[in-house]
Amino acid sequence: MSSTADVIRRAREGKKLSQEALGTLVGVDKRTIARYESNESEPSLSTAAALAAALDVSLSELAGVVPQGIDLTGSWWAAWQTWLDDVERVDVHVLEMAQDGPVLALDGSRARSVAEGSYEWRGEMRLWDGESLMGWYVASDGAVRSKGSLYFAVNPHGSHMVGSWVGLSQSGLVIRGWGAIARERDHVERLIAELVASNGNLRVWPTRPN
Repeated sequence: MSSTADVIRRAREGKKLSQEALGTLVGVDKRTIARYESNESEPSLSTAAALAAALDVSLSELAGVVPQGIDLTGSWWAAWQTWLDDVERVDVHVLEMAQDGPVLALDGSRARSVAEGSYEWRGEMRLWDGESLMGWYVASDGAVRSKGSLYFAVNPHGSHMVGSWVGLSQSGLVIRGWGAIARERDHVERLIAELVASNGNLRVWPTRPN
């Protein structure tokens, strides 16, 4: 478990902030930040909340109590409830994930092509408290306008995750659907089938503004 001092120092350096700049953001002086980072003193709850906000970490992460050992880096299978020409279908493809601390870079370049009704994409998710992933995705091809947000609940052992996506479709409408990510293809296909069968169709077709 990392100490609060280590978390503050690494996060500050990661955001390229000086001790003085961080102190200004949270309302303390440079010397106080230096004392936090040298483990000479601990921030009060109000200051800890300000530090967490300034450093873009959760209070749990700041306290160094985020569960360790969940490594999500590597090759996964992703399955998405989606639609092509108003017909529901499930897209399944290999998804590469690279984890750097709580941040996961997503590489969906092995998804089906636009000609096949899908598109290559990239994105990012952040792990919160070892149990939730929140992030975004965008088509890699600038000619494809699809983009949106992601939310997944992570299995406690990190073996799979289930959730949903919402975004702008190629036709310009906001739609949403279920998603699942697992290490094995048969597992992810089973997960997405259970999600769709148990929870139904999430698709949304809002009225376009005039």
